[in-house]
Amino acid sequence: MDTFALILTILVALGFAYTNGFHDSANAIATSVSTRALTPRAALAMAAVMNLAGAFLGSGIAKTVSEGLIDTPTGGQGMAILFAALLGGVVWNLVTWYFGLPSSSSHALFGGLVGAALAGGTAVHWSGVLDKIVIPMFLSPVVGLVGGYLVMTAIMWIFRRANPHKAKRGFRIAQTVSAAGMALGHGLQDAQKTMGVVVMALVIGGAETYGDPIPVWVKLVSALMLSLGTYAGGWRIMRTLGRKIIELDPPQGFAAEATGASIMFGTAFLFKAPISTTHVITSAIMGVGATKRVNAVRWGVAKNIVLGWFITMPAAALVAAAAFSLINLAFL
Repeated sequence: MDTFALILTILVALGFAYTNGFHDSANAIATSVSTRALTPRAALAMAAVMNLAGAFLGSGIAKTVSEGLIDTPTGGQGMAILFAALLGGVVWNLVTWYFGLPSSSSHALFGGLVGAALAGGTAVHWSGVLDKIVIPMFLSPVVGLVGGYLVMTAIMWIFRRANPHKAKRGFRIAQTVSAAGMALGHGLQDAQKTMGVVVMALVIGGAETYGDPIPVWVKLVSALMLSLGTYAGGWRIMRTLGRKIIELDPPQGFAAEATGASIMFGTAFLFKAPISTTHVITSAIMGVGATKRVNAVRWGVAKNIVLGWFITMPAAALVAAAAFSLINLAFL
């Protein structure tokens, strides 16, 4: 039974990675597709490959997820907590995908972990949740908004005398690089989150101990599932990011992607903080759009997106807590 529970939990973790991929594929490529810098299928293929590559660039975020947020008791209790946490993340991903809402898969997972831990009576490391999750959740969109505005302002000044048609052609080409950077950063950030929960499952099941290097097979399957999900595409959310917030042109798309990629790499390597790629790219798009004129951004759409950000963690926590209660009644 213990082995079966371990295998089942790992499979659900990989299922979460898949939903993360198709839910968040829009983060990397929506701007490039909307400006016609890349065709949708070419963009998805590129994003899938770069997601896979990004997963092997580090392991700091995986350690934060596996060790820094909740205690994980060994045995059936710990496995039930982790299983319920993953269910909370998967369910919220599917709900927000259905409504085309670019919410954070990362915060759905973190909310699930906290909700399941509280329901299961295990300790939550609130200092880790505050430092690594809550503070970056508030800071990263602000940095994305301001960064997007400043990068776009600099581009407008540098190319103020350039031929508009030639500049747009050049930025369409440049967007292939910036979109690849976004996808690489998404792999670096989000594949490691799945690696972290798979490591937690292995530790709970007694197959690993904290401090051991992450097994290569864990990195590979986590990255592959994220890439497969990315290639499946998230068209509902892509329309929201690429068209509904603001109509982007190639220079704006490049500015948003360059800003988002820079923030993701900086937080991963400097702070080992698992930030939301959704929050970063959405806020960067808003900042870029505001350089045109403030009312060019559809702030009503933006408001609904931000409200979704705030309810993601508590909603996923509630789903996870309910799932744990059912598992506890049925099996524990």
